Parts: sequence; structure tokens; C-alpha cells
Amino acid sequence: MPKSQVELVDHWDVLGLRATHSIDYHCADVFVPATHTYLATTTNPANGGAIYRLGLVNMSAIGHTGWALGVGRRLLDELKLVAAAKSGTRNAAVDTVQFHAAYATAEAKLRSARAWAMEVWRGIEDTLDTGELTSTEQDTLLRLALNHATWTVQDVGQTVHPSAGTAAIRRGPIDRFLRDLGTGNQHITSSPTVLQNCGKWHSGAQPRAHWEFLDLMPCPPGRRVRTGTKGRQRTPGSRIHGACYDAAAWQRGQSRCAW
Repeated sequence: MPKSQVELVDHWDVLGLRATHSIDYHCADVFVPATHTYLATTTNPANGGAIYRLGLVNMSAIGHTGWALGVGRRLLDELKLVAAAKSGTRNAAVDTVQFHAAYATAEAKLRSARAWAMEVWRGIEDTLDTGELTSTEQDTLLRLALNHATWTVQDVGQTVHPSAGTAAIRRGPIDRFLRDLGTGNQHITSSPTVLQNCGKWHSGAQPRAHWEFLDLMPCPPGRRVRTGTKGRQRTPGSRIHGACYDAAAWQRGQSRCAW
């Protein structure tokens, strides 16, 4: 679609993530051929490899998780440079045991969040490589890993800000990444609602469910859950972690996920 047919709404006047230029746009009286459209919930890509079967929201989680972990890593690396420059000066906070303990704790939290995110995504890659779709368990874990990474890095930022002193308020890398963090953690993918939905699945409060975008939805009557693992035994009525599938189709040997 030519840019001239689109009304751009230049309202991205924010403190952080300014370079993303995440503006809105409007289209009026514009014909869009069906060949240039797709269902936002589709997991049947027209092009690309296995990763594109994740769907739009799940794929975006890759970028959001990587962004959070990257910001956390850069903040701690920048704080390390500040500490090296200030160490040995009069009343330097970076020479205290409190600072050393806080830095170690932040490092452990960040590395733990990264390790878990990598574990979750390795499992997802293995499932996609078999030709299957992800299960509800995996769809929940990738959302939870993103939420955990985002708010873990928020905690890291709370350590960096007071420890960096005036470097945290003057224009520079720490100031920039703290502002980016304060903006990025407001994204809907890391909202309390998503966290609550993850809790519904993991606590067993809503075991027969599937994800539609960021909402955990109950399976309609007549459907069961599927594991999302190719070749695994599926028994109608059993309690297994997965997404919804058509029980009648299972009886016919056609147990591919309907969602």
C-alpha cells in the first residue's frame, strides 16, 4: 500500500524507546485484496520455516524477551564502568559491601532469567522442528518467561539507578536505558493480566484452555487438549498439558490442533 494512502499519527512523544517511533496509522476507503491479508491468529504461514508456525503474538515474544535481557545486560555493564571510575574516591558507594552484594544479586537474577528463557525456547524449537504446533503449556511458558525477564530487569534497574549516582540522571547510556526500561515494561505483553492468566494455567484453575493472543480461553465443548508433541499417545478425557483439539477428529486419527 502506498504511503500516500495512509494517514500517519505522529504521537510517539515518550521518554524511552523513542527510536522505535511506534506511531499509529489510519486507512480510509482503501481496498485491500484478500491475498494481502491474513488472520492475526494464524499458525499456518504462507512462507518461511518452522519458526513462523508460532503465530504473530508468540513470535513477538522473542523480540520482547531479547530486548529485556539486552537492556539488563547493558545496564550492569555500564554500572561496572561507573564503579571502576569512582572506586577509590572519597566516600565512594561502589566500594561498600552493600554495593558489591547488590551487584552480585542483580547479576544472578539477570543470568537466571536468561537461562530460563533459553530453556523455554529450546523446548519450543524442538517441538516446531517435529512439525507440530506449540502446546498450551509452551504458549504459557513463553509468556511467563517474557514477563519474568521484563520485571527481573526492572529490579536490575532499581539496583543500577541509585548505585550509578549522577550518571543515572545525566545524558548517557545508563540514563537512556533506564528510560527505555521504564517504557518497555509498560507493554501489554508484560502486563499483570497476562501474568494472572499464566497463573490460571499453572495453578490448575483453568486446565482445559488455549491462548488467543494474550487471553487464556477455555476449550469449547467437544474439544480436548493436545500435547503438541508428534506421535505421543493422546487419550480423550485424560488430563494432559496442551492446546485444544477436536475429540471426534482424534477418533478418526486426525488429531492436529484446531487452534
